[in-house]
Amino acid sequence: MKPDRAERSADAIRELIVTGRLTPGQRLSEQSVSESLDVSRNTLREAFRILVHEGLLVRRPNAGVAVAKPALADIVDIYRVRRLIEVPVLAAGDPAHPGARMMRDAVDAALAARLGGDWRDIAAANMRFHSGIVALAGSPRLDRVHANLSAELRLSFGLLGDNGAFFDGFVDRNAGLLRRFLAGDADGAAADLNRYLADSERTLQTMVDDAGAADAADTVGQ
Repeated sequence: MKPDRAERSADAIRELIVTGRLTPGQRLSEQSVSESLDVSRNTLREAFRILVHEGLLVRRPNAGVAVAKPALADIVDIYRVRRLIEVPVLAAGDPAHPGARMMRDAVDAALAARLGGDWRDIAAANMRFHSGIVALAGSPRLDRVHANLSAELRLSFGLLGDNGAFFDGFVDRNAGLLRRFLAGDADGAAADLNRYLADSERTLQTMVDDAGAADAADTVGQ
């Protein structure tokens, strides 16, 4: 079944979130978004409804629709689901599967982005790397679940602002994990991934918590 225009519009908005072009808390104008996607207001409202249901957008009384702003509890749940999906998929993965090519391409893109000093491109490549892991399962339904999860995760990253150090730290870990997987040690790669996700979660929680505390201090000081 082909997706309808509302679903395609929701996909386009989701991609804007994943690539960081829409940020947490950003208000969305129906007019500007409908014009940029070349869809009617009714189609866009249906797309908004889909994304509100997924938790990527929120409706605010008398203020329209805005991009969601994840809380620390959301981050904990996102990583819980990531571990449930990514770790066993990688452990059962086949290095000859096309998903492995997605992982290789993502590592190459991240290394190139690091040379260019563009943390947004590094973040986007990191998201594609993990999408490649999930693609190893060969399940379109799992891919869809992970796509939504990736968008929620990207919103969590958006809470950090222009902090490239967080993303740069995982470029080499992605490369090392990939080497181990391609060498035929899927179980070892999965164990590395489990530790990787735990480290990522702890670091993200700390940085988001610190960013929130700094924002609160600035507000009190005004």
